Amino acid sequence: MTEAATEADAPLVLVDRPRPEIAVVTLNRPDRMNAISFALVDELHAALDDIGRDNTCRVVVLTGAGRGFCSGLDLAQIEGSSTSEGTTGPRAGMLSQAHIAELPLKLRRLQQPVIAAVNGAAYGGGFALALACDIRVASSSATFCSQFIKVGIGGCDIGISYTLPRIVGAGRAFDLLLTARKIDAVEAQGMGVVSEVVDDAVVRALELAEVICDYSPFGVVMTKEVMWSNLDASSFEAAIHLENRTQILASTGGEVMEAATAFMEKRKPDWSRVQ
Repeated sequence: MTEAATEADAPLVLVDRPRPEIAVVTLNRPDRMNAISFALVDELHAALDDIGRDNTCRVVVLTGAGRGFCSGLDLAQIEGSSTSEGTTGPRAGMLSQAHIAELPLKLRRLQQPVIAAVNGAAYGGGFALALACDIRVASSSATFCSQFIKVGIGGCDIGISYTLPRIVGAGRAFDLLLTARKIDAVEAQGMGVVSEVVDDAVVRALELAEVICDYSPFGVVMTKEVMWSNLDASSFEAAIHLENRTQILASTGGEVMEAATAFMEKRKPDWSRVQ
């Protein structure tokens, strides 16, 4: 069976729900190290759209099937995207570029925290997707490389010039983007690219997801939203103003009372009690 026939029969993005509050999104082109085709981009957009509308889902884990997280753009299948149909030239290129570059923005806009479970290679667009997640954990086999500059284009693509320097600092970001050198999981942890290096990244990501699910739904959503917003805050004072308003808003919904009651009763909070 050809690869094309195999892909026609199997979803390129799998979504599993180990429990209703947690979604595991798996890039599913293991024979191509989960390289990004525009068909995969379409399916990933659709999966994230569905999850974003699902208020029962609290946390998302993003990973790759098989030996790799995502090896970047599939250079063997460079074709226009579904959004560029009927166009040619620079217009077609820009529409396709915007379609793939919308993915990290979509990860950021999701109400749910997203944990990248990086197994094996996270190169190019795969590195960019991991950096757009809120938390990253890596298996000991994980490797990271920006790669873009190696294929005749600029080193800044799919949001990486925004996310990477905010995670590792400008100096290290220049190093990784201009040299396109590969770093292993240990160096990635030392730089702050990942928070942990573990034997099984998915298992650890699911453990973290369980921890987050124990916290108040509104509190988790606001933590993600305020953190991302304050990365671009105009001043320290502006950041504190947003925090202040969010904390007062959070205190009006009943979740603080449930948390206090649960503490006194020596049990986990039951957020379904909060109306």
